[in-house]
Amino acid sequence: MPRKGSDMIRGTLDMLVLKVLSVEPMHGWGISERIQQISDETLQVNQGSLYAALNRLTRRGWIRSEWDVTEHNRRARYYRLTRAGEKQLGIEHEQWIRLSGAVDRIMGLSG
Repeated sequence: MPRKGSDMIRGTLDMLVLKVLSVEPMHGWGISERIQQISDETLQVNQGSLYAALNRLTRRGWIRSEWDVTEHNRRARYYRLTRAGEKQLGIEHEQWIRLSGAVDRIMGLSG
């Protein structure tokens, strides 16, 4: 039975969060919605995993947060990429290119 969403490869959630925040600051729900939307509903982010990632990225200094009001007039914590986060996003992207290329080569084997 096919699954509705795909499981993320371990470690990719941090990279995806950094990428989404490189476009604009967002609150947690918006981040998960944007990832789901851009991936054409292929990737679905569990809220527990997302907030664990946001806490981890904040501790590492790659993002920071501040309280603001949403478009629906509710208070929410908005996350923003830091300069260190921009640098880390570049590193993560380079690692992803190497990893995905390696997987493509293996999957292209005839046999």
